Amino acid sequence: MVETIADRLTDAWARTDRIFELLAPGSWLAQPIALRHPFIFYLGHLPAFAWNHVGGGVLARPPFNAAFDELFSRGIDPDVDDPTHCHDHPEVPDRWPVMAEIIAYRDRVREALLGSVDAVAARAETHLMAREGRVFSMVIEHELMHQETLLYMLQRLPLERKVRPAWLPPYVLGPGRPAGRVEIPAGPATLGARFEELPFGWDNEFSALEVHVPAFSVDATAVTNGQFQAFVEDGGYQRADLWTDEDWVWRGHEAIEHPAVWELVDGAWVYRTLFDRLPLDQVADWPVYVSLAEARAFASWRGGRPAGGRQCWLPPLGAHPGGLASRERKRLRRAGSGRRWLGVDEHRVRGPTRVHPVHSGLRGLLRRLLRRQALRAEGRLVGHRRSPGAPELSQLVPGALSLRVRQVPLCLRCLTISRRAPHDAAHVPDSDSTPAGRRRE
Repeated sequence: MVETIADRLTDAWARTDRIFELLAPGSWLAQPIALRHPFIFYLGHLPAFAWNHVGGGVLARPPFNAAFDELFSRGIDPDVDDPTHCHDHPEVPDRWPVMAEIIAYRDRVREALLGSVDAVAARAETHLMAREGRVFSMVIEHELMHQETLLYMLQRLPLERKVRPAWLPPYVLGPGRPAGRVEIPAGPATLGARFEELPFGWDNEFSALEVHVPAFSVDATAVTNGQFQAFVEDGGYQRADLWTDEDWVWRGHEAIEHPAVWELVDGAWVYRTLFDRLPLDQVADWPVYVSLAEARAFASWRGGRPAGGRQCWLPPLGAHPGGLASRERKRLRRAGSGRRWLGVDEHRVRGPTRVHPVHSGLRGLLRRLLRRQALRAEGRLVGHRRSPGAPELSQLVPGALSLRVRQVPLCLRCLTISRRAPHDAAHVPDSDSTPAGRRRE
């Protein structure tokens, strides 16, 4: 039996609703992670994203609640380069709308989406995201991604603020698979996919590229709580030599001393599940739940991939027809009077540690300009004028860009940041000519 778009949508919504049912009454405004909105935002965000892309984007239909379309359009997602900051998003309201209004908005969007499948299909010849129902695949993928977001937010929520469901299965305890290594021989590997091969993919998944990979070995099983406990008890969180400079600063800023789901109770480690606290030795063979920074430090402690050396280089972003990323990496250096080098990929301006003070609004502007420039050069702006006008930007063709890894000189003297900017107008001073404490406006 072929699964229809309507089937896929309703299945995804049913799972989202089951996750929201885990919240205890009165917990909708809880915000267990600082750089995430409270739970009530996501109740409105999922339908708003769907409507903005299907109803407003592909079908160009007028909004039936423009205020909600904007309010719930984007969350406070942590920035990739600096997770202590977040991307631009609508202003957080002093008071969120009442639950009944958000639920009514959600239900109306869901009804509209189910009724728009044929209308979207009819736009396939003129709109890229209408072809093969790509816009619906994106909406469903977004829904599934936020189900994960909601679950790790629930993981951080105090136990008393959640409702244990009757369908919860019992825990599977006991020894896991034996640890070991798998030897991978050298050979070709395909990264990404060709656009026409998939019904949907994010833009950084295209296009396909075959590269040669040298032989390597990898653990046959995920790192377990028991293995990670040895790292913790060996002082891994106190040894700066195991962490990159950026990761060490983050660890100190967040006061991280152990995995987020571990707790020390009466001198013994316990593991906090969604609804219980279990002795750590009972779940020693479960995979450990840590951030990428903690994983890098553990790998360095184990003698795996070294943690050092990243703070002044661009991280490798993979090979592409323009050349190997490893050849493109360059150390932070002067590039003439008043300039510094920033690495650029197709999504963002990536600056090493010492240039992080670049204003977040400026980083976003550069990111957009560079992406449009690359798309225009490749003839991938959809429309007649081939210029990045507002009607065309919504139809950018996904795919890898020739700007994948490149060094771009940034002239700091040319930047003008108003004192009245909505965020702190931080900047990178020219150390050769700007006295300490003086702002260049």
